[in-house]
Amino acid sequence: MSTRQNKTIIIKEMTVAELLEKKPKAASVLMAKGMHCLGCVVAHGETIEQAAGVHALDLEELLKELNEV
Repeated sequence: MSTRQNKTIIIKEMTVAELLEKKPKAASVLMAKGMHCLGCVVAHGETIEQAAGVHALDLEELLKELNEV
């Protein structure tokens, strides 16, 4: 994660749990993509890149959407 002008930038190495901690509203994007297990144990260790792969999502598109939240 990095910040630009006090804005959190979401990167692929960030875990799903870190994402939700920094940007709780990102949950709606993940849910819309079929990622319903946001509070499960896997979310604490799984990166956004790994989660995108498991759910057959385009990583760059997902990151773009998460950063727009």
